[in-house]
Amino acid sequence: MCGIIARIGHGNAAETLLSGLENLEYRGYDSAGIAVQNGSGVKVHKCSGEVSELKSALPTEPHGNMGIGHTRWSTHGPPTDENAHPHTDTAGDVAVVHNGVIDNYDELRADLQAKGHVFESDTDTEVIPHLIDEFREETGDTELAVRRAVDTLEGSYAIAAIVDGEEAVYAARKGSPLVLGIDEEEWFLASDVPAFLDHTDEVIYLEDGDLVVLEPDSCRITDLAGTPLERPVDTVDWDPEDAGKGGYDHYMLKEINNQPTSLANTIEGRVEDGEVAFDGLPAGSFDEVESVQFVACGTSYHASLYGGQLLRSAGVRTEVIRASEYGYASGPVDESTLTVAVTQSGETADTLDALRKAADRGARTLAVTNVVGSTAAREADDAVYIRAGPEVGVAATKTYSSQAVTLALLTQRIAGDAPDATPAADRAAMLEALGDLPAHVETVLETSGAAALARETLDSRSFFFIGNGLGRSVALEGALKFKEITYEHAEGFAAGELKHGPLALVTEETPLFAVYTSGDDEKTKTNAIEARSRGAPIVAVGPDDHPLVDIADAHLSVPDTHPVWAGLLANVQLQLLSYHAAKLLERPIDKPRNLAKSVTVE
Repeated sequence: MCGIIARIGHGNAAETLLSGLENLEYRGYDSAGIAVQNGSGVKVHKCSGEVSELKSALPTEPHGNMGIGHTRWSTHGPPTDENAHPHTDTAGDVAVVHNGVIDNYDELRADLQAKGHVFESDTDTEVIPHLIDEFREETGDTELAVRRAVDTLEGSYAIAAIVDGEEAVYAARKGSPLVLGIDEEEWFLASDVPAFLDHTDEVIYLEDGDLVVLEPDSCRITDLAGTPLERPVDTVDWDPEDAGKGGYDHYMLKEINNQPTSLANTIEGRVEDGEVAFDGLPAGSFDEVESVQFVACGTSYHASLYGGQLLRSAGVRTEVIRASEYGYASGPVDESTLTVAVTQSGETADTLDALRKAADRGARTLAVTNVVGSTAAREADDAVYIRAGPEVGVAATKTYSSQAVTLALLTQRIAGDAPDATPAADRAAMLEALGDLPAHVETVLETSGAAALARETLDSRSFFFIGNGLGRSVALEGALKFKEITYEHAEGFAAGELKHGPLALVTEETPLFAVYTSGDDEKTKTNAIEARSRGAPIVAVGPDDHPLVDIADAHLSVPDTHPVWAGLLANVQLQLLSYHAAKLLERPIDKPRNLAKSVTVE
């Protein structure tokens, strides 16, 4: 869950490394550092804190045409100067940055210390430069030393290393993302494309077991045995401006306001003549599917609940499983099972583990992701892209809405093929209303009263969110967003579960946000009224035609639309509520404490 960047070419590397780290800071911001090779040694500059603090601490911009950088989200050891990357060997000749977890680092560290190596940090990463140094002493060959070092490691890693006196960057990956950027005069390596998107859109997505040697004018990719490998070059269709703030105070606010565009991209070409169409999934693609599993984490799990509700309604046996619990919670799996892995980055460790377990048990697999070339997209039998564009804010916003729409369409596509399944009776109306969704989101953004409501409720002790059916997914996601970026206590519940325990916590200091998707949602109304009788202020979140609006203390309104899409409009209101509350509380909205964008370790 760290961000790494490497650059080699002509001209100075430091500015590129620092800007790359700023673009990767959503992956970790406990500490940051760079190492530059300038012909007179490897110069390391690092400190705890954000990239801006690293830049301020630099006396002058380090000089050198190659270097590596890192922004850290702590796993082993607290966020201190000593634990910041890059890490070096005892002599300081080898510098390494690393994303992942080395499972056998205790054993390796003890062996290396017995041989005289001196360690300065609490991290698992520090064993890597010491291993490279040890094997260089034995072999006299740095590339061979790197091969032997990574072959010794157990766990997950994406690594970039530089060595004193050598004009080369060495890199390898296993279980953590690493992408190669190609430009006419320089090469890049990074955990994610936004790190170098200002420089090039030509990329190679590296695979597990790949080892890369970059020199100023060449690039070699081999396996760990040294056998040359060919990897395809892809073109990223993201605009570099999409990864910037675009004049907004925060990435999160920009991405909330970007949803009309991102949803239009998600929808484009997927509804034709009243039918749902996905590239690579022609009619009959799901003829053999008898049951479906959705596996996901966090926000992607909530989007999966949205899709799962719709698929069950179509008569398909469906499970929605938290990916971290897949080994314990999954029902029977065989060749008639479709396992859908939902992951924005395509690199979420728990989701990838669930995907692999399902495949091992014989299931057909499908990835729903935002990133072309990601591990999930490569490893699954099929892939569907949500096409939301880059999302930098740690708290997911536009990717939730694009995931939910993609899954809603996918459910109708599956129901059209699967035995005994029945597409929604009002599918034509649902698909027709989908075309209005981007404009309806724009209306919510222009008319929302969430900012004023955030101010009115700011002094509350707790915030409860309830919903029924599709509204439950939105209630859970609304609570997650609120707690992520405000640090206030928030919980989401199925509406009918409120009286089975949570009602004990309801007071006049517990505003309850009741999410509904249609006027006939009696369960949400009934439970909201019960909470109101205990003193809780009630906020209705949904279309104007619900009877709860008349008795609620406040109303976050959404345009009248098909019930399947009304929940996504309600979600935009709750995103805005969370954002404005966090801003009033002066929270670091784009970089909430203890959280990282892409959770690439289990």
